[in-house]
Amino acid sequence: MAPAEGAKAVKAAKAARKPSRGSTASKPAQPAAPAAPTKTAKTAKTAKTAKTAKTPKTAKTAKTAKPAKPESRLAMVRRARRINRELAEVFPYAHPELDFRSPFELLVATVLSAQTTDLRVNQTTPALFAKYPTPEDLAAAVPEEVEELIRPTGFFRAKTKSIMGLAAALRDDFGGEVPGRLEDLVKLPGVGRKTAFVVLGNAFGVPGITVDTHFMRLVRRWRWTESEDPVKIEAEVATIFPKSEWTMLSHRVIFHGRRICHARKPACGACPITHLCPSYGEGETDPEKARKLLKYEMGGFPGQRLDPPPGYPGRPAPPLGASGG
Repeated sequence: MAPAEGAKAVKAAKAARKPSRGSTASKPAQPAAPAAPTKTAKTAKTAKTAKTAKTPKTAKTAKTAKPAKPESRLAMVRRARRINRELAEVFPYAHPELDFRSPFELLVATVLSAQTTDLRVNQTTPALFAKYPTPEDLAAAVPEEVEELIRPTGFFRAKTKSIMGLAAALRDDFGGEVPGRLEDLVKLPGVGRKTAFVVLGNAFGVPGITVDTHFMRLVRRWRWTESEDPVKIEAEVATIFPKSEWTMLSHRVIFHGRRICHARKPACGACPITHLCPSYGEGETDPEKARKLLKYEMGGFPGQRLDPPPGYPGRPAPPLGASGG
């Protein structure tokens, strides 16, 4: 080998052994760094975190869900008027269920009907009016004799005081005639707004809303009012219906309360207006069981009047002491 070529070979060998700048070949081996999480692992972790965070949010949303939108005033009025129209079809024969032949007899019978049935009053008043046909006669009666005649209606001592007192007031202040004004009627002993409107509506043709226990129960079930005060209920219901409907509305509602929508166990399964009633389900919903709860002519039984008006589809009630009385 020529000297020049040998020198080149040595120089090339040294260059091969000398590391180039930036090379890592001569550096000691470093421990491997932990592998970065793969994209799949990271995604799973993120999804788990998101799921954990989402669950309580969903629960909280369900817990604070807003209640259904309450019925508007307009919708309630429309529903109430539809109930009245449909009850008019169910009870076209609705009427006052006290037997009477004059305003005086209706006034006395209505006072006696407190805390008893109209049937019991109707079974009691024939003997009373046979003996005391006018206010003058009743005002001059012997209290003990009146008490004995009206004993079947209950609270007979207090009721005797009331009917004799109103008879005396009619004799002394109104010429023996029943007045046809609310402000005069409520001044009579034992006569409140309910009694006055019964007399005005059925003896004088003056529209009025009769708020008895049946009426109060049903208008609350139907969400026409939330009040429990009879005077406030009367005022609130009066704003829903035209005045011309007040008297017949009272009869229809009371008829429905006595026959179908009872206090303790409404016959929901036999009710013709369930589609309009927000309280459906408070009573018996099975149709067969509900039909057994129907009263008076709706259940095939006698009505409350011994002398019902023409067109009444049921049977007259029996007199006092008769079978079924």
